Amino acid sequence: MVITKRGLIVSATAAALTAVTVTGAGLHLSQSQAFFQESPKELVDEVWQIINRSYVDATFNQVDWETVRQDYLTRPYTNKEEAYTAIQEMLEQLGDPYTRFMNPEEFKNMQIDTSGELTGVGIQISQDEETKQLIVISPIEDTPAFSMGIQARDAILKIDGQSTEGMDINEAVSLIRGPVGTEVTLTIERVLNEERGTKETQDYKIRRERIELHPVRYSYQESPMGGVGYVRLTNFNAIAAEEMSDAIKDLEGQNVSGYILDLRSNPGGLLHSSIEIARMWLDSGSIVSTVNRIGEMDRQSANGRALTNKPLVVLVDGGSASASEILSGALRDNERAVLVGTKTFGKGLVQSVRGLGDGSGLAVTIAKYLTPNGTDINHEGITPDVAIELTEDQQKLLRGDRTLIGSAQDPQYTKAMEVLRQEIATARARRIPAN
Repeated sequence: MVITKRGLIVSATAAALTAVTVTGAGLHLSQSQAFFQESPKELVDEVWQIINRSYVDATFNQVDWETVRQDYLTRPYTNKEEAYTAIQEMLEQLGDPYTRFMNPEEFKNMQIDTSGELTGVGIQISQDEETKQLIVISPIEDTPAFSMGIQARDAILKIDGQSTEGMDINEAVSLIRGPVGTEVTLTIERVLNEERGTKETQDYKIRRERIELHPVRYSYQESPMGGVGYVRLTNFNAIAAEEMSDAIKDLEGQNVSGYILDLRSNPGGLLHSSIEIARMWLDSGSIVSTVNRIGEMDRQSANGRALTNKPLVVLVDGGSASASEILSGALRDNERAVLVGTKTFGKGLVQSVRGLGDGSGLAVTIAKYLTPNGTDINHEGITPDVAIELTEDQQKLLRGDRTLIGSAQDPQYTKAMEVLRQEIATARARRIPAN
């Protein structure tokens, strides 16, 4: 997710599937840029100091951080590229794929990811903390990767024939991105049956495109219980809250009886966007809290300005991550919505993204976030109230024709309508006085 602060971007973006806060002097190069270029060792020490002050684990994942500093500050650095390499090596010792250094180009790309427009194939990736494999969090709807059939939790083994073993997220993103109209080949490993351990490997040649991310799609749908508002939210970018507000207001004007909010395959995005959207559905109650190595550092709550109080069902799956889990967790814990689908991805760490003096950037895991009931969903995910899996054939059908998502041919949507019908009936019964 991403928070904007003083012109900086803080991100829990799903590109790395993190919740992030950006701090520092800004995205423009500071007056210290020349100093860092002349003394790259100072940049190495600055990064060490930020980790020392802010990292979520006071033991630094059982690493002697003081010894690390002594090691890297006794080395000679003749240019900033050598400093960049040293910083990356230093951070790797933490064993945390989400605490990462970004060179100026990579930092700029991270900012683009949250702007509502990007160039690429339309996937957001993470790194498995145990296997270190690069994992697809989710393909973004209406993008080349989505159309080609890339799925959440696919492992990327190669990029244009280059093995991704030992490759960090930044390098992978740089290789996958490229000029509009060019192609990239991703070698994908997919688990077919987790219990049996069966897998398949396949190459996907994908054409890069300029992708405008309009995150909200909605419609008024007739049902036996009256009109239903179906709202699909595909990511939490800079315009998501505005588009969500417009959708709810339009559907309220059509006097719908209830809502289905579809967060399936939504990999996350800006933290402040998820909080704003939660407040559109919640009139009161806590939304999310963040806890650092000292204790609770922040708690966000509803502000009494909900746009609707009508029954709500939320659709989630294994591609619902980060900001999606904050929103669905807040709605479920406050008994505002019923969750339908499959268990969510399970990403509950918060990163702070800082602009450094030479235009590079640093993402640091500074905290974890908890749902209102205090649930830590990192690695665990959120289990829906009503579980319903899609078969492989059903998934292929929906991927092949996105117009079927949110239709009678979408089994999870059909189940959500059944649950919503019950919720609407219960709500109406409460309003009828007993004789």
